[in-house]
Amino acid sequence: MEPAAATNVTPLREGGDTQYRTPPANLEAEQALLGAILVNNAAYHRVSEFLKPAHFAEGVHGRIFGAIAKLMERGQLANPVTLKNLFDQDGALQEIGGAQYLARLAASVVTIINTEDYGRTIYDLHLRRQLITIGEDVVNEAFRHDLDRQAPQQIETAEKRLFDLAETGQAEGGFRPFAAALGEAIAQAEAAFKRSGRTTGVATGFTDLDKLLGGLHPSDLIVLAGRPSMGKTALATNIGFHAARNYRPAKTPEGRTVAEDGAVVGFFSLEMSAEQLATRILAEESGVPSNNIRKGEVGSEDFQRFVEASQRLAEVPFFVDDTPALSIAGLRTRARRLLRQQGLGLIIVDYLQLIRGDESGSENRVQEISEITRGLKALAKELNVPVLALSQLSRAVEQREDKRPMLSDLRESGSIEQDADVVMFVFREEYYLSRGEPMRRPEESDERFNMRYDDWKQRLEQVHATAEVLVSKQRHGPIGKVTLRFDGETTKFSSFADQAHTPYAIP
Repeated sequence: MEPAAATNVTPLREGGDTQYRTPPANLEAEQALLGAILVNNAAYHRVSEFLKPAHFAEGVHGRIFGAIAKLMERGQLANPVTLKNLFDQDGALQEIGGAQYLARLAASVVTIINTEDYGRTIYDLHLRRQLITIGEDVVNEAFRHDLDRQAPQQIETAEKRLFDLAETGQAEGGFRPFAAALGEAIAQAEAAFKRSGRTTGVATGFTDLDKLLGGLHPSDLIVLAGRPSMGKTALATNIGFHAARNYRPAKTPEGRTVAEDGAVVGFFSLEMSAEQLATRILAEESGVPSNNIRKGEVGSEDFQRFVEASQRLAEVPFFVDDTPALSIAGLRTRARRLLRQQGLGLIIVDYLQLIRGDESGSENRVQEISEITRGLKALAKELNVPVLALSQLSRAVEQREDKRPMLSDLRESGSIEQDADVVMFVFREEYYLSRGEPMRRPEESDERFNMRYDDWKQRLEQVHATAEVLVSKQRHGPIGKVTLRFDGETTKFSSFADQAHTPYAIP
């Protein structure tokens, strides 16, 4: 039985001569696999999860495999007889012997034991051919001078294609024994017992919030939303730096490095520069107001605290990427790279409305946001780390008397609420009260005005330097409210010690 010849060839120039190399293929393995399936259809199930018709180098073999799959999906037998009618009119099959070719495939089979090995070989060679295609496209794109396609964009596209290729055809998924899942759950509980914060996830550093959430859990997408000036970035920075500062690596029996406590943090700052973010963290750690640091208004005593804090900060595994208008594909690529190079336990994105969608773009902003949230959730599951994504809120909040945000205020897409495992809002009533100082109304008596003013002043004193974190959705637990203390000068949040502000959960 003569195998069909591969078609595509790739020129190779060496020493001034043009040689030709055929793309890698193993037609004998393809024939052996198809023959084994035709003899015993059960062999198909060994390769059906990862092998597709497009993976065959010979197009006719791919069509035969696809026809076998269709028959088996219908519950029918796939053999040379049942396939004959499907290929009577196939000109390509006629060129290599017609329906008799199917019979020869089945007759030449010695064993079906190696079916999966044949399938893996076919798939591996398919990946190699795809790599050749990507490599050629990268070279051609680099030679082409296109003002709309800068080199960084070309690199990003190439990385995306490579990672997409790596993800296709993987057979690691599928059913697992429930006992294995139970073992992992017990291991998480054991890890929580060993952690100082007694959390199954990455501790936020705020006792009451950790009690409500149990920490930030691996594979979860956590959305932290709020109106401008509420302190979203400050709260996310506080959480991220606490995780990095408490990072304690440990070795598993298999030799892998895992976080016994804390996490290596990757912070994607799409709004602020890395220097601005560093200034905020320095202010928090040193106690020197960030505004004074920016202006250089630092006394000798403050400067010493400033230097000592910077030395401590330099040791923590906190990594910042401040690339503006980063695409979801670029973000995914850089997160994977950080995981390989440094390890990764927490991803923070500030903020998701500044991420770009795919390369083709979308005229519909709602669809683009949906794509971004799906991408962030998929990234959390793939890397098995929590992703904390900040989000803006719509202006509808400003139109209500009670400015506390609700899920319906999430900006531009309901998919944010749908895809997120946890949705939290940060709210500072002091921000609104301080801008709503009562003014005397026409013909209002002094007594009435003074009563209103005293009432406003009392409310302002009650909420001074406080913030609320409203957990409005939690897939794995209760919703509720946590009160934190907020220092605006150093942009630092801390747990609230006043017993009158104990957290409550809504079952």
